[in-house]
Amino acid sequence: MSITRRMLIKNGAVGIFSVGLGPALGPTFLQRAALAQDAPGGARKKTLVCLFMRGAADGLSIVVPHGEPELYKVRPNIAIPQSEVVDLDGMFGLHPSLAPLAKIYKEGHLAAVHACGSPSNSRSHFDAMDYMESGSPDNKVVQDGWLARTAMMCPEDRAAKNSPFRTVAIGGGLPRSLQGEAGALAIPDLRSFGIQEIAARGRSNGASASSTAGGFEALYDQAVGDVLHGTGKESFDALKALKKINPATYTPERSAVYPAGKLGESFKQIAQLIKSGIGVEIAFTDVGGWDTHANQVQNGTPSAGNLANRLREVGQALSAFYYDLGDRMSDVVVITMSEFGRTVKQNGTGGTDHGHATCYFAMGGPVKGGKVYGDWPGLTTDKLYEGRDLNLTTDFRAVFGEVASRHMGVKDLAKLFPGYTGGEQSFRGIIG
Repeated sequence: MSITRRMLIKNGAVGIFSVGLGPALGPTFLQRAALAQDAPGGARKKTLVCLFMRGAADGLSIVVPHGEPELYKVRPNIAIPQSEVVDLDGMFGLHPSLAPLAKIYKEGHLAAVHACGSPSNSRSHFDAMDYMESGSPDNKVVQDGWLARTAMMCPEDRAAKNSPFRTVAIGGGLPRSLQGEAGALAIPDLRSFGIQEIAARGRSNGASASSTAGGFEALYDQAVGDVLHGTGKESFDALKALKKINPATYTPERSAVYPAGKLGESFKQIAQLIKSGIGVEIAFTDVGGWDTHANQVQNGTPSAGNLANRLREVGQALSAFYYDLGDRMSDVVVITMSEFGRTVKQNGTGGTDHGHATCYFAMGGPVKGGKVYGDWPGLTTDKLYEGRDLNLTTDFRAVFGEVASRHMGVKDLAKLFPGYTGGEQSFRGIIG
């Protein structure tokens, strides 16, 4: 089957998908959708979900080293009190706002990696995020993202390469980590995806808004009716699958309750896409609000305030996602990341400044959880990075590489992370 001139002229029926969704769409998306001969209805065997906590999240408040006396000396007003920490192993504990994750940790499907991050000494948010998403610290030459490369290198890629939903970013635009040949979809919100564009197109042709605001259904019917005349319906199986999803009526399973707001909605929609079996292999979302220079805590209560509220949202979203997917989590791994951490010592405004290492989470059926991984460097001044920050003992590429290799099946780590020589010997054993 070839893409005809008529199909390209009529690509408004498909091209609306790429409105405002980034440069990786357009022809790439159209070609995959039009040439999809195999229905993407078969669920992916493995799925990777990534959460980027943008703004430099304070790892010392996320997974609190409450067994480290130095913590309470250098953070007299902002360290989480031992009486409020959700203890994990006597040394480390969760921030109380992350209490919903404690059960998953005890069930063995949540792990933390502490003193983790990028070896770059940059404290620029922009540069540090760029290095992490490209997977190549201090190298601005690398153009594509590590998640895009993961998708292209996955050995199962051939089986689902025609699904336009193989790599998706939910809740915003196309992230740096998904830029590349994988041709990712960026979907701000499934519930309104395509509706406004369809409505505008219909109104320009004299149709009423009510007849054109059918979202996926209108898109699919228009594509099949106008472009294919019903003869190549299998070519739009992906669009047909979307028509059946109906995001507005989605009901989470197992009494899972997602938090209100963008992050909770993003994880709910990722869960819906995974359950739909339309071929999602990699999903990405992000959340800001971690740049806590001042007033990190509220009214002198370390477990309250902006940081606590943001962590509560993350804890509830991850927990709801885990229980909503149920048995499907046996094939799903979620990883969190942040461009760098915060200073060990609190500053004069009740906050923390840009630091170095932080803490990540890995969650899912394949995760060997119930453990805090990494080599703890200590918090005394002689143990700190540049005398001020948590020292790095686990390169983020060791974590991402292990997930990409042992969960997604990527073999060539040197190609996945240009310039990285850590290899499999750097893995922490997070994936079973």
